[in-house]
Amino acid sequence: MSKTHNSKRQFIKKSLLASGFLFSPISVFPKSPKEEKCRLHIFSKHLQFLETYDELSDVLAEIGVDGGDLTVRPGGHVKPEKVEEQLPQLIEALNKNKLNNEMMTTAIRSSEDPLTEKILRTASQFGIKYYRMGYLKYNKEEALATQLQNYKPTIWKLAKMNLDYKIHGAYQNHDGTNVGASLWDLWELLKSTNAEWIGSQFDIRHATVEGAKSWKNDMYLLKDYIKTVAVKDFTWEKREGKWKTKNMPIGEGMVDFKAFFKELKSLNFVGPISVHYEYPLPHKDKSLSKTEVRKKTIEVMKRDLNKIKEYMQEAGLAI
Repeated sequence: MSKTHNSKRQFIKKSLLASGFLFSPISVFPKSPKEEKCRLHIFSKHLQFLETYDELSDVLAEIGVDGGDLTVRPGGHVKPEKVEEQLPQLIEALNKNKLNNEMMTTAIRSSEDPLTEKILRTASQFGIKYYRMGYLKYNKEEALATQLQNYKPTIWKLAKMNLDYKIHGAYQNHDGTNVGASLWDLWELLKSTNAEWIGSQFDIRHATVEGAKSWKNDMYLLKDYIKTVAVKDFTWEKREGKWKTKNMPIGEGMVDFKAFFKELKSLNFVGPISVHYEYPLPHKDKSLSKTEVRKKTIEVMKRDLNKIKEYMQEAGLAI
C-alpha cells in the first residue's frame, strides 16, 4: 500500500472521528444519579385501544410501572409528522401521574429522513433519552457482508445526530431475516460506533428463537452496546404441519428469564426495560365492555410485571 493511499485512509478516519461518526465504545452501562436501578416500561402499542393520552397515563399508573415505551411511529400514539404537537401532549399526560417518559419506539432508520431530526429534537426537549430504531432489510441481489458495509455510514451519521440531541438510538433484534436477527451482524454494524449514542435493544424473546442456547454469547458480544432491553415470552407449536412460534405470558414459555436477568446483573445493567404483551389481550374480546376490558387488561399486565419483578429480585437487580 502506498504512503499516499495510507495517508488518505488516515485522513478519512480522523475526519470521521472529528465529526462524531466513529468512536470507541465507552465503559459498559455508565451510571448517572438517575440511573441506579432498572425501570419497567410497558410498550404502549398494547394500550392503543385507549382513547386518550390521559387514559393511557391513568392505566399505566394503576398498573404500577415506571412509565411507557411510547410509540412515536406510523400508527402509534404519536404520529411522526405531528410529533411537535402530539408528543408534548402525551408527556404532559404522563407527568400528571409522575410517570417516567424516558423511552420511545420509532421507525427511524436514517438521519436523512426529513422527519428524523424533528422527532429527535422534540423527544430530547421533553426528556426522552432512549429510542428504538426501525428495521434494516437485506436483499437477495447482494452479498450480506457488502450490505452491512453499505449500512455503516447510515449508522454513523445517525449516531452523530443522536450525539447532537443527547439521545440513545437502539436497534432491536427480531427473529427472521432482517438485519440484526442473528445478532452477530448487528455487532458488526455497531462495533465502530460510540455505545453512548447508538446500540442494541436486546430482546431476549427473539434472541431465544434464533439461538435457544447461544443467546448468552450474543448478549456478551453486544454487552457494550446494550442500553435497553425488551422482554416477552413464547413457545413453539405445530400448526398446519409447520412449527411456528406462539407468544405466551411471561414465565409460561421457553425464555429462561432466570438466566437472562442473572446475565443482566453480571453486566451491571441499570437501563429501562420494555415489557411486551404479544399474546391476545382482553381488548380483542368483543363481548367485553370498555370497563371490563380496562379492568382485565390491568390485571393481565400486572400479572406479567409481578413475574418479571420476581425474576429480577431473585437475580439481585434493583427496581
